[in-house]
Amino acid sequence: MSDNRSDAAGPAAKDPDDWTTGDEPMTGPQQSYLQTLAQQAGEEPPKDDLTKADASRLIDELQERTGRGR
Repeated sequence: MSDNRSDAAGPAAKDPDDWTTGDEPMTGPQQSYLQTLAQQAGEEPPKDDLTKADASRLIDELQERTGRGR
């Protein structure tokens, strides 16, 4: 894969820019997980109006910073 993500990531390994639903509002589970990750990173929870693609990117970033999910 060109984006250096593990095959174990499954369908989520597709670049969020290529998602057909990436511009839809983030899902409830994404929002909940982002709140958890932000708290662990000592940051304010993200705004509620993120898209699915933006939420996915932020999840990846916060996972990297907190050491979760990898």
